[in-house]
Amino acid sequence: MLMQNRPSDAGLAAHDRVYRTLRQQIMHGELPPGQSLTVRGLAKTFGVSMTPAREALRRLAAEGALTLSASGRVTTPDLSNERIEELATVRALIETELATRALPRAHLALIERLQAINMANAEAVVKHDAVAYIRTNLDFHRTLYLRAQAPAMLAIAETVWLQLGPTMRAVYSRLKRSEPPQTHRMILAALKAGDEPALRLAVRTDVTQGLRHLLS
Repeated sequence: MLMQNRPSDAGLAAHDRVYRTLRQQIMHGELPPGQSLTVRGLAKTFGVSMTPAREALRRLAAEGALTLSASGRVTTPDLSNERIEELATVRALIETELATRALPRAHLALIERLQAINMANAEAVVKHDAVAYIRTNLDFHRTLYLRAQAPAMLAIAETVWLQLGPTMRAVYSRLKRSEPPQTHRMILAALKAGDEPALRLAVRTDVTQGLRHLLS
């Protein structure tokens, strides 16, 4: 029985590896919007068979991380302004609630961790590293939201980040930032003060400022 289970276990492990790696690449903007992906190409890149590559693509398409056309062509999302506005509205609603729920558990160690992440975000800005900027920005938000202990809401937020990832990369690569968002400092100040209205405003502002960059 153990010998019979090994192939399927290996297949599941391969599928999971491809899925997790590609999901992270899309979320962090490592792939541009509208980039085509093929089962054969993915299998070759990851050194796996066609089956785990195909399943990883299907799973990511179901999450909205990839777009599957009627002809079967798979691409990273290339979002319209209307779609960006919709996703930003979802972010504003979900993430302000997550931050609010995290506030009672925002102990000093969490705030110090967020400050360290924000420093890494600042370094990415100085280096004009768009992927590192997106990665550290999302890490800042995720680290805070994990304290909300609301996994269903966090899953929704991550699905939105997935869909926005390639577009954020395309836009942020053109921006001439010299420092991280001031809104992160607003979030940190609100956490230190235990100020819920200020925290909600800071998170909402952070999301809407990003929206303006995406739509410009």
